[in-house]
Amino acid sequence: MRPRPPVQGRGVLSGTGIIITVLAGTVVALLVPLWSYADRPQAPAEPLSARTVATPYGPLSDQDRDFLTAVRLAGLWEAPAGQQAERRGTTEAVRTAGRRLVDGHAFLDRRVREVTARLGLPLPNEPTAQQRDWLTTLDEARGEEYDRLFVNIARLADGRVFERVAQVRAGTRNSLVRALADDANTTVLDHIRVLEATGYVDYASVARDLAAAPTPTDAASTAVPSLVGPGDVVPVTPSGTPASPTYTLPPAASSPPPPSPAPTP
Repeated sequence: MRPRPPVQGRGVLSGTGIIITVLAGTVVALLVPLWSYADRPQAPAEPLSARTVATPYGPLSDQDRDFLTAVRLAGLWEAPAGQQAERRGTTEAVRTAGRRLVDGHAFLDRRVREVTARLGLPLPNEPTAQQRDWLTTLDEARGEEYDRLFVNIARLADGRVFERVAQVRAGTRNSLVRALADDANTTVLDHIRVLEATGYVDYASVARDLAAAPTPTDAASTAVPSLVGPGDVVPVTPSGTPASPTYTLPPAASSPPPPSPAPTP
C-alpha cells in the first residue's frame, strides 16, 4: 500500500496556530496585572505613629521635637561662650568667631521660639550637664589654651548639630521645622567656617570625636534641667541680632604657630 501523501499546508497552519497561541498568552499576561491593579482598593494613608502628632503645618515627629530642643540648647551654651571669646580671645579671628556665634544664636533662638510658640511646645531653659562642663572648662583656661579649647569645643558641637540639621531637613514633614532647618543649616555652617578661619581647629580630633560619640543632646532632649512654656522662655542675650542668617566670613587669619615640642630631658 502506498503511503498517503502529506496534506499540503498542514505544517504551515500548525506553526501559525502556535504563534497565535503565544501572542494571545502574552496579551493576557500584560492585561491581567492592569485589571488586578485597577480593581485593587487603594492602600489606606499611613497612620501617624503614637509619637507623631498632627499639626496645621504637617506631622510633627519625635525627631522634629528633638531638633527644636537641640537648636535651643546650642544657643544656651554657645551664646555665653561666644560672649566670653569676644572678651578673652587672644587673636582677632577668635574674637570674631565669638561674636558670630553670639549673633547667629540670637537669630536662631528667636526663630526656634517663634516655631515652638506656633506649635505649642515647651523649650529647655538651661544648658545640659555636658554643656555646663564645657563652659566650666573655658572659664578655667587662659591665653592660647583658651583659644584652642573654645574653637575645638565649639567646632565639635557645631559639627554634631550640623549632622542633625541635615537629617531633619531631609526627612521632616512639618513645614515650620523645614524652614527652621534651612536657617539652622546656614547659620551653623557659618559658625563652622568662622571657627575654622581661626586656624586652631584640630581636624583629626574633631573627626575622631564625631565618629565616636552620639550627639550630646540625644539623651538630654528627654530630660533637660528645666522646661518652660513657649511664652516664658528667657531669650539668649545677643550682642547684635542680624536681620537674616546670611553672613560673610571674617578677613583671613594666619594660622597660629604649632605648639612647641616638649623639652628633651
